[in-house]
Amino acid sequence: MSISTENAVIARLISHGKKFEILVDPYKAMEAKRGKDVPIDDLTVIDEVFEDSAKGERCKEEDLKKVFGTDDFKTIAYRIIREGMVQLTTEQRRKIREEKKIKIANIISRKSVDPKTKIPHPPQRILNAMDEARVHIDETESAEAQVERVLTALKPVIPISMESVKIAIRIPAAFVGKSYGKIKEFGEIKKEEWKNDGSWFCVIEIPAGMQGDFYELLNSLTKGEAETKIIK
Repeated sequence: MSISTENAVIARLISHGKKFEILVDPYKAMEAKRGKDVPIDDLTVIDEVFEDSAKGERCKEEDLKKVFGTDDFKTIAYRIIREGMVQLTTEQRRKIREEKKIKIANIISRKSVDPKTKIPHPPQRILNAMDEARVHIDETESAEAQVERVLTALKPVIPISMESVKIAIRIPAAFVGKSYGKIKEFGEIKKEEWKNDGSWFCVIEIPAGMQGDFYELLNSLTKGEAETKIIK
């Protein structure tokens, strides 16, 4: 098991007038609650479902089968976590919020720019602006789902916008094989064409703040031989 009983928290589901509790790793449980596939051995402390974990009172097998349709611990544990409530301590909630805050700042830094300079804001500047705007971070919601709300809160504090840019690219035939898939994953291909010499031409739309990363990728994939042009 991944965590001791002392550091575990209770995940609880109340259904059919019954209470079902398991002891879980708080951080892994939050990942599982958001739909991530977390191994059961990393998630739970003990393979038992309790009616009252504090008193050590285990649930009856007939109650488990009645509510969950099975007495399989793994199946029941995932349902309790995803449909029920995971109790977190104040410190655990604070730590999760801080981790999400940093992740949100990094996402916004990569995908947005100062509309005047067209240059991305560094993550620390985003974090400072989040503090100034008194942005609330929800520890139960994914960082990605909170980006738009946080961005709206930042606009009165710093000049910022989520802008995209279209870039025309020609990849020489010698580099198309290893470049094609990675380039398509970076943004949305608006147009593509195969040339007679085997080279690949495309127009890709990416977040404006990710131009630096994109050009670095292109140079790495093509040894600096890719041709690029920003489409106005």
